[in-house]
Amino acid sequence: MNTADWIKQMTALLGSAIILAFVVNAISPRGIPWQGQWDESQGVVTADQGTLQPTLDFEIPDAPTAQRLLAAGQVTFVDARPVADYREGHLPGAVSLPVGDFDRLIEDFRRRFGRDDPIATYCSGRSCQDSHILAQRLFAEGYTNVSVFIDGYPGWAAEGYPIETP
Repeated sequence: MNTADWIKQMTALLGSAIILAFVVNAISPRGIPWQGQWDESQGVVTADQGTLQPTLDFEIPDAPTAQRLLAAGQVTFVDARPVADYREGHLPGAVSLPVGDFDRLIEDFRRRFGRDDPIATYCSGRSCQDSHILAQRLFAEGYTNVSVFIDGYPGWAAEGYPIETP
């Protein structure tokens, strides 16, 4: 086989593999999203806007707004980060409900908070989706008054607001 034939065959094989990969990705329920939102100034960074869309309308846009809600006692903040991060520092009065431990901790959370209680989830800022995932899981559990503080702990700390530790 000469070099030109070999190159043609490799190009055809590579092209077929790429097309097949795109088709499999498109039909797979676990496929990689083709569009995303990568601009932190527009909100939470995500590869899959479709998954988070239901909660985007319920975002607390910045730390000063979150601070006013907390100072007025209008909302309970729920930390979606791992327990170790929560212990290093969290918003005053925040409750820890890590996304990874949701199934184990939701019963206790239900006993403490009513489904209509105002709740705001947060995590590690706009590059973290855990607060949105937690909000969706709370909605699925029947909670009706859930919002997401998109700047999360880093946004709060950057404003110099008080931090609580155990």
